[in-house]
Amino acid sequence: MSKIEVNTVAPQCGTTLTLGESGDTVTLGSGASQSGFGRTGTVDWQTTPKTGNFTGANGEGYFINTTSGSITMTLPSASAGDIISIQDYNNTFDSNNFIIQAGSGVKINGGTAAGKLILSTEGQGLTLIYVDSTVGWRSIESTTFSSQSIVPTYITATGGTITTSGSFKIHTFTGPGTFTVCSVGNASGSDKVDYLVVAGGGAGGNGSSAGGYGGGAGGAGGYRESPGTASGCYAVSPLGAAPAVALPVTATGYPVTVGAGGSVKGSDNDEGNPGSNSVFAGTTTITSAGGGAGGGTYAGPQKFGDPGGSGGGGGSGGSHPPSTPTSAGVGNQPPVSPSQGNPGGTGSPPSGEPGGGGGGATASGTNAPGTGPTNPTTAVGGAGATSSINGTPTTRAGGGGGGGLGVNGAAGGSGGGGAGGPNSGPGGNGVAGTANTGGGGGGGTGGTGRRGGAGGSGIVIIRYKFQD
Repeated sequence: MSKIEVNTVAPQCGTTLTLGESGDTVTLGSGASQSGFGRTGTVDWQTTPKTGNFTGANGEGYFINTTSGSITMTLPSASAGDIISIQDYNNTFDSNNFIIQAGSGVKINGGTAAGKLILSTEGQGLTLIYVDSTVGWRSIESTTFSSQSIVPTYITATGGTITTSGSFKIHTFTGPGTFTVCSVGNASGSDKVDYLVVAGGGAGGNGSSAGGYGGGAGGAGGYRESPGTASGCYAVSPLGAAPAVALPVTATGYPVTVGAGGSVKGSDNDEGNPGSNSVFAGTTTITSAGGGAGGGTYAGPQKFGDPGGSGGGGGSGGSHPPSTPTSAGVGNQPPVSPSQGNPGGTGSPPSGEPGGGGGGATASGTNAPGTGPTNPTTAVGGAGATSSINGTPTTRAGGGGGGGLGVNGAAGGSGGGGAGGPNSGPGGNGVAGTANTGGGGGGGTGGTGRRGGAGGSGIVIIRYKFQD
């Protein structure tokens, strides 16, 4: 075996210098460089992603980040064998396209001079080599990203009462706590959570000892939910419509507040107390407002229903003596989209005695009848909303039923709304809203010592995929 070391070869006109034979390997010494041998078909990748328009250079590869918008690369003047590569940096070409623009008189893949190539496939990569003036830049290699090639990983988390429904975990909070994300998954597994946030319902107003007028019902707590598409496409109410979205998460703790129902006041004719807010302080804070209190009767300090997530019903007696109904509380306060609730119903004028129904998540409370001691079965609470986020269709956030005189109070709305007080039995008190539904309390039926019902407490539910 022979070894020849050459430091310098003097150039000779018309001379052919051959290094090695077929099957041999020619190796440059340590520290030596080569020129004139042509490219090997590779590029030097630039590791700082491109985030704006630029002009490419021969022999370079670029990672393209179109997260903020479309990007255009202008191809350089080229000679045969020039090469450029690009790669979608973070799988966003499908959202914001990448455009390759040829220079004046230059073609791409034999097309029109000064033409362009638009890449719109998620995760796409492309290599271009300049051939000649007939074809111009030729694409020789194209790759696409497939999410199936990524091993799915899933959210793991603690907090609340944890149950499962198929491949989904459900964290239910009936009191304050923290939803703690221990690890974040990916889009092939799970990296977003769905939510349901219901506030505490408002309390119903008390009945009157003077004339026996009935109190207005409490409004339901505000009701907000995501569309459900991130964790199993379960059935949601209309309140899960756009622009509501599932929330991305990071590995941190997210505080959860569950609103209490409004309490009942202690004097005849008094209005109730409003419910308290429920909050999921996620990457976007979701706050549902407490339900509005039901109004008291004409002799009380506040006969009008209060605003809230859903509004409280007006108490009976109007402005006394003018024969005008008492106004009801406005729903969806403060305003959010989709709406978190509806207004309550108006109370009867002085010639009538029932109080109005409380607003619910999907329907308004019903106005009270306007004449005499009419059975106020029409002053029912507004209906709540139904979601299967916990694996079972469950209705929550119904408004309370208005109180009456000489007859039973009206029914509460579906979803935990308490009925107006009965005309017999101990006291004629309004029925409390059901706990952890955000239902409004029923209005008290007229009579001494008859009180409204307390509002039902709220609830927060968080759901995500944890396995295939």
